[in-house]
Amino acid sequence: MLVAAAVCPCPPLLVPEVAAGAAPELDAARAACSEALGVLAAARPDRLLVVGPADESGRGTYPEGTRGSFRGYGVDLAVRLGRGSGEGVAERELPASLAVGAWLLARHGWPKTPVEGLGVAPQLAPERCAATGREIGAHPGRTALLVLGDASACRTLKAPGYLDERAAPYDAEVARALGAADLPALMALDAGLARELKAAGRAPWQVLAGAAEGAGLEGTLLYEDAPYGVGYVVAAWS
Repeated sequence: MLVAAAVCPCPPLLVPEVAAGAAPELDAARAACSEALGVLAAARPDRLLVVGPADESGRGTYPEGTRGSFRGYGVDLAVRLGRGSGEGVAERELPASLAVGAWLLARHGWPKTPVEGLGVAPQLAPERCAATGREIGAHPGRTALLVLGDASACRTLKAPGYLDERAAPYDAEVARALGAADLPALMALDAGLARELKAAGRAPWQVLAGAAEGAGLEGTLLYEDAPYGVGYVVAAWS
């Protein structure tokens, strides 16, 4: 049963070593992520599942102790999922979104609750996202989710996807739905529009919606902004 969820963005720039001199620009987002993780810890889950977007090579499950790094961003910084030793874990590294999740958990000082990872293809159909979520929600014991994903990347002329006038209203609806734990609204997010707006969080959010069915969770919006022209949302469900 799902007992709590935290929704966080996953730009590598959240990691100060990656952001370098621009690190203070995301201090508010980092603080909100810490607050959301506090809600997860307070729920005392039996396990934590970290869910984030991943390309074809990064899809699938990741056991506790799986390693990740930010070397691809010019920073010699390694992370590990949860507190596992990593012994006996396959050499496949965490996708970037889950590496950010592992960094957030380490920064927060996550308790000894077991942690696993799930990489989800951004193009996964909504019904399959919901089905994956329902399987998670049916897991015995108290489950919490750390759900990673960014909204549109088209909020300004300098955004990665250039300016798209549909981006701001899309992100506003995403923030409203995540803040209200509005499951039907999250499931109604259009996969095609999300792809056009480069909103990689759509699939993980719909996994969350499936997992939360019947759980009766209430949401709180902790942060919503678009630094660098990319929509970032932080919310906590409990």
